[in-house]
Amino acid sequence: MPLLETSLSVVLAVVGFVLGWWPLAAWAEHSMKHGRMPRRTIRVASAVTAAVTFGLLALRVGLEWLLPALVAFAAFATVLAIVDLAEKRLPNAVVFPALAVVGVLLVPATWATGEWMRLVWALAGAAAMFAAYFVLALISPSAMGMGDVKLALVIGLVAGWFGLSAWFVALLAAFVIGGVISLIALALKRVTLRGSIPFGPSMLAGALVAVWLAAG
Repeated sequence: MPLLETSLSVVLAVVGFVLGWWPLAAWAEHSMKHGRMPRRTIRVASAVTAAVTFGLLALRVGLEWLLPALVAFAAFATVLAIVDLAEKRLPNAVVFPALAVVGVLLVPATWATGEWMRLVWALAGAAAMFAAYFVLALISPSAMGMGDVKLALVIGLVAGWFGLSAWFVALLAAFVIGGVISLIALALKRVTLRGSIPFGPSMLAGALVAVWLAAG
């Protein structure tokens, strides 16, 4: 493993922990309407999640123009996952800035590759993922909320930039991860068969899996 990538991974993991402990945790807490999760729990969850995702992305991608876009996505994903777990809600005030910031940061990443069709694929991926989740929400509104549908724009944008295979992985991985989490929750009696589990974290985890596989 190259020393530069290892060092970068450690540095970004530390940065992720610091950002997660304070500004990201504060943003997540501010985005909650009811404050159902203890502040310390929010901070620990945010710090650990940001540290792990930042570090792994740096290890996988290295010092490339693509890294800022992926780290930004991981930062927004941290906030969204915590809010969704706490309140089963994905606030527009986080989803739409994520779409804008990640989209802008993908431009220099595309310039570095010289493959400008990647931006076209990213936009097409965002639209297609939105459409797929919108249809699912129409079919089963009790299982899929409009917050998930809007989050699909961000997921599709990031995964689509890497191509069709990554897009499909992001879509399928979300349901695989969500299914495993549901089975574990049922086994531990955290939910009943009539209960529901927030799907946003599974979508975000699926996107990170797709990115990890595609970025190598």
